[in-house]
Amino acid sequence: MERQFGTIIQIGDILVSEDVAVQFFCCDYSACRGECCIAGDSGAPLDEDELPGLERDYPSFCHRMLEAGRDAVDANGFFEVDRDGDLVTPLVPGSEACAYAHFTEDGACMCAIELCGKTKPRSCSLYPIRITPLTGGGLALNLHRWDICSKAFEKGRREGIRAYQFLRKPLTDRFGESFYSALDAAARHIIEGDGEE
Repeated sequence: MERQFGTIIQIGDILVSEDVAVQFFCCDYSACRGECCIAGDSGAPLDEDELPGLERDYPSFCHRMLEAGRDAVDANGFFEVDRDGDLVTPLVPGSEACAYAHFTEDGACMCAIELCGKTKPRSCSLYPIRITPLTGGGLALNLHRWDICSKAFEKGRREGIRAYQFLRKPLTDRFGESFYSALDAAARHIIEGDGEE
């Protein structure tokens, strides 16, 4: 029998939606060609503690950016505040492209920061998981769905890779190995309980 409401997994003060554990996802760059870097209402979410690193590392990756991207940083700084009051990466004026985007000769988009061996924003590494601060200091992890990632959901199902499995490294980097182990155990319990395996 299908459940009407999803399960919430609680690990310490972090609440994880069931979708993160059970939905299939595996990035299919050959299909999207990095469209997530050049589409959307605002830039990628940033944590305040990421800002000093962006400024520090900027000289090492700015040469990979478009001139318009460098102009955006020169004009607005290393981050912007979007209409919801959140810190985000700056956008190239007149477009939806992240200022930190790099374009290949055939028009595919990549992250200039990552190309130069630096750490790209956590929100980019963790996508399609989005983190929302909760009242009282906790965090909520939810799965974001975007049409441009439809092929990634299909590829994950085809290859049997769940979203949390695909994101093992960024989840572990952000929350630690013990968190990931607990999430893995909870996911397996839910999946086996549903008879999916």
